[in-house]
Amino acid sequence: MEPEVRFDTAPDRYKHWKLAFEGPVALLTLDIQEDGGLRPGDYSLKLNSYDLSVDIELADAAQRLRFEHPEIGAVIVTSAKDRVFCAGANIGMLGIASHHHKVNFCKFTNETRNGLEDSSAHSGQAWICAVNGTAAGGGYELAMACDHIILADDGSSSVSLPEVPLLAVLPGTGGLTRLVDKRRVRRDRADVFCTLVEGIKGKRAVEWRLVDEIVPRTKLLDAAKARARERAAASDRPKGAKGIALPPLDRKIEGDRWTYPNLELSIDRAIGAATFLIKGLTRLPRDAAGIQAEGAAFWPLALAREFDDAMLRLRFNELEIGSWVIKSQADPARVLEADALLLANAKDWLVREIALYWRRVLKRLDASARSIFTLVEPGSGFAGTLLEMVLAADRSFMLDGGDPAPSLALSGMNFGPLAMGNGLTRLETRFIGDAQAVAALRAEIGKPLDAQAADELGLVTFIPDAIDWDDEVRLAIEERASYSPDALTGLEASLRFAGPETLETKIFARLSAWQNWIFQRPNAAGPDGALKLYGTGRKAALDKRRV
Repeated sequence: MEPEVRFDTAPDRYKHWKLAFEGPVALLTLDIQEDGGLRPGDYSLKLNSYDLSVDIELADAAQRLRFEHPEIGAVIVTSAKDRVFCAGANIGMLGIASHHHKVNFCKFTNETRNGLEDSSAHSGQAWICAVNGTAAGGGYELAMACDHIILADDGSSSVSLPEVPLLAVLPGTGGLTRLVDKRRVRRDRADVFCTLVEGIKGKRAVEWRLVDEIVPRTKLLDAAKARARERAAASDRPKGAKGIALPPLDRKIEGDRWTYPNLELSIDRAIGAATFLIKGLTRLPRDAAGIQAEGAAFWPLALAREFDDAMLRLRFNELEIGSWVIKSQADPARVLEADALLLANAKDWLVREIALYWRRVLKRLDASARSIFTLVEPGSGFAGTLLEMVLAADRSFMLDGGDPAPSLALSGMNFGPLAMGNGLTRLETRFIGDAQAVAALRAEIGKPLDAQAADELGLVTFIPDAIDWDDEVRLAIEERASYSPDALTGLEASLRFAGPETLETKIFARLSAWQNWIFQRPNAAGPDGALKLYGTGRKAALDKRRV
């Protein structure tokens, strides 16, 4: 049985990363503790190979760099190991992990890598990678998530994606996509590269665009710091601002009931559903200074952290809870006030980070392999940012009537700041190709919309009255539990990302789907598969049939 996965950590508890600061530059050094994985004794994290515990710390570090260190304009990632940068995902871990753990591990790792790129693109915090040894598989994928890769030119340091020849899988944390879409490596060269176990080093790595520059080993860190200082100087992050602390979450778990200050979660195992109940805010500051003073207690930020934590814990620890039902208890007018405060102070560094965090949280909801139902009932507060949870749902139900009758409301947050992984807003994705319908919705911003109006505008799926409400909602959730989870995952992932493909949608809709399938095939995961036999000296028995 796999241990419960927890996502709480802090720099003083890191086992695998060291975080240091030099003016506007942060140095994040990978020094993996071999016996510090999620399952000590079952595998050893040699050669800076990683399991989920390493990525949990990386995700935490990236989050803290954004919120706690506004003075940091660039981050250098390197290794403390001699001549080893990172050997990628630990093969022993992959060999014994359950299928669901492997898939969730890859998804979380992808989301963390995407977060680094988001930080650079939108937060003014660039990432520089100093590869001081072998960067293989996921190790090179970590490097590719950075803006600039510097490789030590020492005759041995190299980059490689050896999953196909060694493990009968593929670079499943974005490697193939970043290789051709981001780094613009020619696909014929990429094909060669992905079958070279030994990888590529030196001048050829630069010529093939696998890295951005090479420098002598003795000058590697100096070169990285120079590039980082250049990026930091060009950053719009406020040099003299004070960050806010991200304290441990106040979470209480009592059986199937989880309680946070702004969120309650209850699990019904009989129907395989978890119900999220979002609780409304009681007060709001007046301006950006007030938001800074409240820090992590500011309702939009506090709720985002709690919702994010609950999703991750459900993903890894509650595998048979296949439906997520989202409710809210809040005053829609107060939620709109919170959105107006965010929009009015959008240029403030902290407000920007809060909005970006909400965008990442909602993207995680989109990418979760769970059926999503949103229920709009009397007392609901699905307005603006919270309305995104109605738009993200596979099906939404809004009560027609009631005392008081529920309402929805749009805000400016629904028209850009919370874009999906496909680059479109959820409204644009909902009304794909119908720009007039989206434009018409702008005229409704701030207006309370009852069930009839919401239905006419296409914002909800069904509007049962009080007589039919209980039965329609119950039957929908029970029916969902009767279907194949595999079929539902494929259905939902395909339908949620209408519109153009981006690097993110390719990773989650295409690459992750193939990795999911390959991880189950005997060539990789069977008793004589490459994952099982890696390191034994035996050659995998491969089924040669193409399917």
